[in-house]
Amino acid sequence: MILGRVVGHGVSTVKHRSLCGARMLVVEPIGAASNDPILALDELGAGSGDVVVLSSDGIYTRQMVHDDTSPARWWVMCLCDQPERVMAGVNGR
Repeated sequence: MILGRVVGHGVSTVKHRSLCGARMLVVEPIGAASNDPILALDELGAGSGDVVVLSSDGIYTRQMVHDDTSPARWWVMCLCDQPERVMAGVNGR
């Protein structure tokens, strides 16, 4: 699991059949080994600027989309309702 900030949403006209109708977010990791953006599935309704907890449990992600061959890996596990407290902890305050 990692923390991340939602910076946008993913749109694709050509995608794996399991991702049709799925809501995909572009999330920037916070305090992770890599700061490369992550494409994550979202069923919680996160919006731009929200701080979220991401999970890379690919098995659960494939269950979410009902397809064992789905390439999806990351998903939004929860929304942080007090992001300022989370950020203070990450920044060591």
